[in-house]
Amino acid sequence: MVRTDWLDVWAPRMLSVLRIVAGLIFLEHGTQKLFGFPPGPNHPAAFTMIWFAAVLELVGGLLLIAGLFTRPVAFILSGEMAFAYWIAHAPRSFFPAVNSGDAAILYCFIFLYIAAAGPGPWSIDAMWRGGGGPLYRGRAGAMPLR
Repeated sequence: MVRTDWLDVWAPRMLSVLRIVAGLIFLEHGTQKLFGFPPGPNHPAAFTMIWFAAVLELVGGLLLIAGLFTRPVAFILSGEMAFAYWIAHAPRSFFPAVNSGDAAILYCFIFLYIAAAGPGPWSIDAMWRGGGGPLYRGRAGAMPLR
């Protein structure tokens, strides 16, 4: 018989890790577009569609890293990635491997999952709710997953 206690403890924590890593990578996309760091493509003109996407990536990435307003932010970012796929990638080709839309699709569904599953225990949202935070010790069944 396989013992699953450690899985019960680490599953919510790994949700937090997924949220933080996705937020960090998304933040990097925003800083690249808005501030040129790390060095990348030209800065978009203010108030263009790409500029708004960069602002969403920067602010949304920061909020996801902190786990603040996680569900609505993740839902908005999921929509941004769906929009980006259909506007920028799908017209190039039907196949994501050809149209370079793989990342947009993955981000869309990762953010949609986070919007549904919540922030995990390592988040400001969880601390406000009284169910976790950085000091969460993680006994199986000690904390609701929402």
